Amino acid sequence: MGRWFSTNKGFLVFLMCFGLFRTAIADWNPIPSGSMRPNLLEGDVVFVNRLAYNVKVPLTDVVLAHTGEPQRGEVVTFSSPQDGMRLIKRLVGVPGDTVEMRDEMLFINGEAARYDAAEAVRESIYLGRIFNATRLTEKVQGNERRVQWLHGVAARRSFGPITVPEGEYLMLGDNRDDSADSRYFGFVPRHLLIGRALGVLVSADIQSNWIPRFERFGLKL
Repeated sequence: MGRWFSTNKGFLVFLMCFGLFRTAIADWNPIPSGSMRPNLLEGDVVFVNRLAYNVKVPLTDVVLAHTGEPQRGEVVTFSSPQDGMRLIKRLVGVPGDTVEMRDEMLFINGEAARYDAAEAVRESIYLGRIFNATRLTEKVQGNERRVQWLHGVAARRSFGPITVPEGEYLMLGDNRDDSADSRYFGFVPRHLLIGRALGVLVSADIQSNWIPRFERFGLKL
């Protein structure tokens, strides 16, 4: 056994360094669901900067130092406060923000989001069921992104107003009516933030024979 370790020492050091890199510095996150459509698709693999907000003890949520402040509008990976599952959502509310939603329309600190560039599409969710959907550009508090509303789907389209507590954040999926987010599990404490998603590394259509989507390679968020 000792000889085996001696022979493979370089490979073992590589594995340790690689594991440290993925758990403490940078990582990649496959997108398994449509909760961030139309900006992230099932089969996208996004690059995540784990040092964007915190330095943590590897493989834990113990924060050693803060490296940056999470900003409204960023796409963030985090551990769900409900069950610990890794999720990726849009950061919509930072500490001190008052957030409200009225029949899909988002309000932040009393400012109503503006919606334009509407596009009607058909979306397949829930075991292949097809729903009519509307995609729009949402603009509020200096940020803008494409969001999607689904028609005929039971969802929480109104809440608040609620104020985001100190040290916590409010997350929403861009696919507003098909996302388990802060409307259901509450605010996300800072120590559960994993990192900031910067862009799509690679992508494949996992719903159609894993065909590569080359046009999405390198797409920035």
